[in-house]
Amino acid sequence: MTVNGNFIDYRKSLNWTGSICLTTSECSCQAEVDKVHEIVEKWRERLADISWFMRCLNEYIARKANEEDGCSGRFWEGRFKSQALLDEQGLLTCMAYVDLNPVRAAIADCPEQSDFTSIQQRISEYAEQQKNATDSTASTTPRLKPFSVRQKDSHCSIAFDYADYLELLDWTGRCCREDKRGHIPAHLPPILQRLHIDQNAWLRAMQPEGLRRSRAMGHFERLKTFARDKGSAWISSGNQFKALFA
Repeated sequence: MTVNGNFIDYRKSLNWTGSICLTTSECSCQAEVDKVHEIVEKWRERLADISWFMRCLNEYIARKANEEDGCSGRFWEGRFKSQALLDEQGLLTCMAYVDLNPVRAAIADCPEQSDFTSIQQRISEYAEQQKNATDSTASTTPRLKPFSVRQKDSHCSIAFDYADYLELLDWTGRCCREDKRGHIPAHLPPILQRLHIDQNAWLRAMQPEGLRRSRAMGHFERLKTFARDKGSAWISSGNQFKALFA
């Protein structure tokens, strides 16, 4: 493994600052050996702990932002929120809600103008690919997981058609802007039809505060299974998905 760009032997443990501790062969007594094992186990737990990862990430961003603004004090409003996406319906709803944040807030008029969103990056990358079809220069931006409806690609892609997702975002964005409602097309986007998602419930969910906080998102039956697996009677705010995912 590496720490701060330096290779660390797997037999060595790390203290809380990332400096190298003694190997077990260099320990002078069993107490030191036990301490090394204790520290290694703690780091293993933290490497698999999303809460610890977010704490380190948020602290770094907060310090940088406060340094740029020349201020101090609390930067984030609260702790991060995590939500289990149990099926395609839950994934689609979450993706669209996040991608449409700038449109919903009237910061942008359309998805391609929505800065710092994955849909803007996808649209930009697709346009570049069409323009430079023979250019093999690798992109420096992080690669997003591609769309594909082919079964053989299911392990490495998002199981939606890219064109369908673009149409869905465009259609939903037109309906969510209170100052620019425009004409709502009479036909439903194909992706909503295939996933049996109710049109009116979908539009309500895409409004500001339209999705109430919940530990999981997905079809009603998947939510019941998730709650049972977690030893809970039910998932808070889960009833909102019963109307959404028919």
